[in-house]
Order: sequence, then C-alpha cells, then structure tokens
Amino acid sequence: MTGPSPAWHTEAGPLAEVRTVDYHTGGEPFRIVTAGVPEIPGDTVARRRENASDPAIDRVRRLLCHEPRGHADMYGCFVVPPDDGGAHLGALFWHKDGYSTACGHGTIALGVHAVESGLVAADADGDTDVVVDVPSGRVTARVRRRGGTTESVTFRNVPSYVTARDVPVTAVAGGSSFEVPVDVAYGGAMYASVPAAAFGLAVEPRHLTALIALGRSIKASLAGHPAARHHQDERLSGIYGVIFYDELGPGRQRNVTVFADGEVDRSPCGSGTAARLALLHSGGFTGELVHESVVGSVFTGRVAEERGGAVIPEITGMAYRTGEHRFTLDPRDPVGPGFTLR
Repeated sequence: MTGPSPAWHTEAGPLAEVRTVDYHTGGEPFRIVTAGVPEIPGDTVARRRENASDPAIDRVRRLLCHEPRGHADMYGCFVVPPDDGGAHLGALFWHKDGYSTACGHGTIALGVHAVESGLVAADADGDTDVVVDVPSGRVTARVRRRGGTTESVTFRNVPSYVTARDVPVTAVAGGSSFEVPVDVAYGGAMYASVPAAAFGLAVEPRHLTALIALGRSIKASLAGHPAARHHQDERLSGIYGVIFYDELGPGRQRNVTVFADGEVDRSPCGSGTAARLALLHSGGFTGELVHESVVGSVFTGRVAEERGGAVIPEITGMAYRTGEHRFTLDPRDPVGPGFTLR
C-alpha cells in the first residue's frame, strides 16, 4: 500500500475543487479534468509531461487516481494547450503510477468529449477531426456523427513500428518460471507481445492474477533492453505494457494489456492495438484486425498507410459518458489525496 504524504496539505497550499467529466471506452475508464489543475509549465505537451511531477500538480493526479476517489486501474488526463495552432488541444495522460506517453482509448474519449461539449464545432452528420497533441506526437480522433448523435471514433495514431522479435525473457508467476520469446513494437508507447498460451493461460478474467504477475515480470526482464529504446526520443523509451493475446481466427484476436505497474486495460488498448498492427503488418497481414478485450469490448484496426519503415494505424471504437464529478479534499482528512492497495 502506498500511503499519502503526512505533509500533503502544507507542501503546495490548499487544494481547489477539481471538476471532471468521466467516460469509458470499451469498459476502460477515462477521467477528463475540466477545472482545478494548476498551470503546467512547458512549451510542448512533452515538456509539460516532464513538469507534471511538481507536487502541486501531481497531487491532483493522485487525488483522482488513488482510492477512495479512484482505484488501481484508473485512467484520465489533464487537458493542456496544444504545441501549436495545428491541433485543437493537448492532453497529458495519467494513471495511478504516473504519466504515460500515449493513450488510444483516451484519445477516443477526448474526441467524443470535444464534439459533444462544443469544444470543437461539428456538423450533425458526417466526420469531424479532433486533433490532439500528446507526449508521443500529434494524433487525430475522427468523430462520426449521424442525426446529431456520435456513432464512432477512429483514432489515427503516430507512426508505429516493430523494434524486435523473439526477444528472450524470463517471466515468473505463482512460483513457476518461464523462458519465452516476446515481440516488441512501438505504438506511441513500447509494448511487449506474447501469446497467453505460452504460459498455459488464456485471456480470461479468471487468469488475470497470473497475467498481472507475468506482465510485471516481463516488464522487469526488459528494463534497459535495447529493444525497448525509442529510436529518436529517449523520453519514449521503456516497456510501458505487456500484451497477452489469444488467436481467435483470421484477423481476430483477444488481448489484455498489463501496463504501468500491474494495471489492467479493460479496453482492447488503443496504442497497444497500434503496436499489434505494426507486428501483424510486418508479418504480411493486410486486412482489418478485430481486437477484443478481456471484457468482450471490441476495437477494429487497420494500417492506413506505410511511412518510412513504419505504419500509420487507424483504430475505431466508441466512448460513452458516465458522469460528472466535483472532487474536494477536506484538510482534516488523514488519508489526504489517497492510497493504493495494488
């Protein structure tokens, strides 16, 4: 359990009311902060990510992610200015362990939010592009509407590519040790991919405890490995998630992504799907990938174009609003901005 700092209320002054609009994309939560975050300095989203560790800012992330207001698998973002006038907004994605470089399910939710809140003007019928700057680059959420109702969002990602295949790792779970090869690919973040069957498991909720342990072990085994390095920006290096998958038939897979420190993606994972498309495309696959999650939700993905040894993936899904919140923190509260149990 990670406890609160006993001096939380004196380190950065009083905490303002924090307002959010919450969505889920394929079952995965996404909490968009609309008020209550101090200004995050930096002239780009990537630099703002570096500065978000400031205690005055980071305690807002902890307040919203950690129990009792969040949970171990919570996800969300701070909306920040874009890098320049070519994008509508910027986003700093966060989870219980810190700030990520990419988030496909969050980009889909941001597209729905931007259109339905009026942040980006949209016609009642047709497609509207919501352009978002994220730490890994510029992405687009193409929002499709009919009769004033949002029907789907297609997330167009940054260039995605394979960094290595058949990298040997040692994974440990439940007292058993496995020597397995994994494939590594970049889809806005670095992911290792391995069939769940390599461990005698399947992508099913009953196996989640074992898959979480294996994901943590594989990530640790790849720490500092050359395959996990981004070819241009060291800030994008390091294995972010481990994707366990089942083959369900031609062009259809089920996956669960264990990311950060043992967090479980309920959706099929947008940036993880991009990494899977890069791997499949390099192996000769040219069709549409139907990508299921551990809870049965579905993204569809395809390679829209090839670019300089990489691919540009497009992944389609949908996000749904679940509510609005006004969070406060009583200065007498002994648990402060919260705690985590996993």
